[in-house]
Amino acid sequence: MRQFRRLSLRTILLLAATVTATGAGAADVPVDVALVMAGDVSGSMTSRELATQREGFAAAFHDPELVSAIHSGAIGRIAVTYVEWAGRGEQWVVVPWTVVADQQSSDAFGDRLVTAPAVRGSQTSLSNGLLFAARQFETSGVVADRETIDVSGDGPNNAGPPIGPVRDFVVGKGITVNGLPLSPAADEKGPFAYLYEQPGIDLDSYYRDCVIGGPGAFTMPVSSPAEVFDAIRRKLVLEIAALPARVIRADYIVPATPRVECVKSDRSASP
Repeated sequence: MRQFRRLSLRTILLLAATVTATGAGAADVPVDVALVMAGDVSGSMTSRELATQREGFAAAFHDPELVSAIHSGAIGRIAVTYVEWAGRGEQWVVVPWTVVADQQSSDAFGDRLVTAPAVRGSQTSLSNGLLFAARQFETSGVVADRETIDVSGDGPNNAGPPIGPVRDFVVGKGITVNGLPLSPAADEKGPFAYLYEQPGIDLDSYYRDCVIGGPGAFTMPVSSPAEVFDAIRRKLVLEIAALPARVIRADYIVPATPRVECVKSDRSASP
């Protein structure tokens, strides 16, 4: 056990080595928030979930309420990028950094997202997904008052380094991690879900205790595909406008009384 912990932490340090703070350059654009949306495309996701996840984020950017949230900021513009992740070494940028300041630029981002080529991975490496998402802030080309990762997924970490130390490392960089846990019904699981299922784990509690973190971090659980569109829209509006979430919150980097043992939940995770 002691050896596993040393290897895991060494792996985390190697993977996180490139997640470094960068100074503002002369061409950097000031924005209210830089937001990385990180979608799960692992083997446990159904084709319906994959499509609904992308379409939900795209639809949110076509909604005038989101643009109103952008205009409510002190600067009135944001920077966004959409990435997808699955197992170790399976992370992709779907839509690169885009500055959104009005309905036209917001619509354009949504159009690019929904028409981008679809990909699918294997396992669920939330830890590698978070590290990949955090690295994207280095190339944003903006100066942001807030840096936020919005991660969605339908299962606990089962590949790569343990999720807890990775989450702590990311939020230690001043990045807030919010979660959108997708809990499918038994008959709506992906084709390879049986390989990675971990009975007894409540996904909502897992995201609250092991994944999200930073000031004002929150989760917005989704239990059916019908809820996805509204949940994504409401979540993005809250993140962009920095409004109180009115849902389950995590005001500190690590919850004081965790309900889930994050290390034990990393059943298959390894260096």
